[in-house]
Amino acid sequence: MPKKVSRRVFLKKSFGTFLAAIGLTSGGYFYAKKIEPKLLQTSYENIIHKDIPTSFNQLKIVQFSDTHLGFHYDLNDLIHLVDKINTINPDIIFFTGDLMDEPNKYTQAESIIPILSSLKAPLGKFAVYGNHDHGGYGSDIYKTIINQSGFKLLFNSFEEIKLIDNERIYIAGIDDAMLGKPNIREIAEKIPENSYKILLSHAPDLADDAVNFGFQLQLSGHSHGGQIQIPFLGVLVKPPYAEKYYEGFYQIKGKQDLTLYVNRGLGTTRLPFRFLSRPELTVFTLNNGH
Repeated sequence: MPKKVSRRVFLKKSFGTFLAAIGLTSGGYFYAKKIEPKLLQTSYENIIHKDIPTSFNQLKIVQFSDTHLGFHYDLNDLIHLVDKINTINPDIIFFTGDLMDEPNKYTQAESIIPILSSLKAPLGKFAVYGNHDHGGYGSDIYKTIINQSGFKLLFNSFEEIKLIDNERIYIAGIDDAMLGKPNIREIAEKIPENSYKILLSHAPDLADDAVNFGFQLQLSGHSHGGQIQIPFLGVLVKPPYAEKYYEGFYQIKGKQDLTLYVNRGLGTTRLPFRFLSRPELTVFTLNNGH
């Protein structure tokens, strides 16, 4: 029987492979630790779907994810990020989880609130739990920060966004898959069937379940884009629930097809490196195609 490999051993092996792959060069090590983690990429994407109401054409959404404050991502980084987001002038902002790396050990939690509070989005700011938000007895800490920062925490719940002519879309959010109790069915049964529905799920692999409940778009994080990608070897680190879908767009086939987008996140965890997996801020523009 194959010997079970622990997460710690797996990460050590991944790190060893990473060092070998970059040729054990000091330049490669320095780039992956000090340079690429700061090379923020802003991705601009169009979401076209016939179910998007006409009044929502050109509506702008910003998604950010996985800051992991306290592990190679600090409050100054967060301030610069918020300034960047505000220059984009989004209508809606989504945060898809993992705010602090270890919430119960992070000593500057209260300082996060005024920074996130300064984010501007006239149609609302929404967030969901990630696994690190629950970890370290952090569930209540995260909830307090998110609520006091003007975000709506979606916890197996949804919100209606209504514009002119009574047209609306629905924003749903589920609990984390690793340390929480997500319930997609519970939300879907309460949302009108013939409507445009966006699902926020920290864990991308739950898209295989979400496709059965009529969601047209799912936005996720968690994977960090693999965090380290090596040519010819591929992605070295795929956490649970991000093993199948780890970066960018995927089309999930079902009774009604689901578009999944996996954001690479902003911070790092476990291994303080990014290689060929730049931190990402994503800007989506909605359009019904007419």
